[in-house]
Amino acid sequence: MQNCGSYYLCMLIMIFALISGCATPEVRVSRSVEPSDVKVLGPSDAKVKVFPGYTAVITQEGDTLSSLAGQYLNDSNMEWLIADFNGISCVTPGMEIIIPLIHYEKGGLTYGGYQTVPILSYHNFSLDKTDKMTVTKSSFEDQMQLLKDRGYRVLSLDQLFDFFDFKKQIPSKSVVITIDDGWKSAYEIAFPVLKKYGYPATLFIYTDLIKSARKAMTWEQVKELADNGIDIQCHTITHRDLSVAQEKESFNEYFNAVEKEIVQSSNIIKKHTNKDCRYLAYPYGKSSNIVVAMLKKNGFRGAFTVRQGSSPFFINNYMVNRFMIYGEYDLKKFEKVLTVFDDRAIK
Repeated sequence: MQNCGSYYLCMLIMIFALISGCATPEVRVSRSVEPSDVKVLGPSDAKVKVFPGYTAVITQEGDTLSSLAGQYLNDSNMEWLIADFNGISCVTPGMEIIIPLIHYEKGGLTYGGYQTVPILSYHNFSLDKTDKMTVTKSSFEDQMQLLKDRGYRVLSLDQLFDFFDFKKQIPSKSVVITIDDGWKSAYEIAFPVLKKYGYPATLFIYTDLIKSARKAMTWEQVKELADNGIDIQCHTITHRDLSVAQEKESFNEYFNAVEKEIVQSSNIIKKHTNKDCRYLAYPYGKSSNIVVAMLKKNGFRGAFTVRQGSSPFFINNYMVNRFMIYGEYDLKKFEKVLTVFDDRAIK
């Protein structure tokens, strides 16, 4: 609540003075919120009042954040907006709260700094063996449980890019989960854990792997994931480095090869999942101006590197950061990447 500024504090004082009828000091508020604008809802005229963009509520028996979000925001999943605004995690009868009817912090901008989103990048999973690129099932489960215990909300890529494009506010503790390549362990190990917690995730696949590797998923498994909340996106055909021409490859050959890697892999994924590709994870995290131009030409909304760092709304949509989650990470190291706020000056 403090980060919303003095305007919201003044409005709170005035609203609950109107609701409770108690004496309060005179408070100057924005002209857009006048007593004549107040609407009383329902038979109990002392419990709910509506202002432009906000509703003031004294909670009743049986109210929850989800039920209030469903009633006033028409979406019970938007309970985080009420929780974040009021700085609470639940409600009890008699609480005085404000329900924002608008997105009041697009871009996560506050007086103290700006919101950032950690995007996690996984590759392979195992029941009990680990290496740099392989996370054990128990470690992955512990990491997902930590996200739940610490109150993080997992976003889809469309929600993330609505945030980047300054269209919508997101929960103050947001995170994104991505998995690269298309190994069978993502289906056999990661998917059941993600399903257990109800987390969305994105699988970036390179299509040659699916048809050729014994330890890769089948297209039937990819389709099952796509039909059950896992977003399937592009990681090219062959996983070649898109940023440079190969040895003895002319510029025209390189240009055509890049376009093929992007367009043909997207078409293959569309054929097997009936879903469009709008995002790409660069093989090895490497890109170039030519690659970005090709993505824009073909309607891609954004693309991901493996450059370490959390991502603010003003990041280049085609050079989005991701944290590689390595097999040797313990929970302490994992939690260190979950950076959701930055108070450094923007340069």
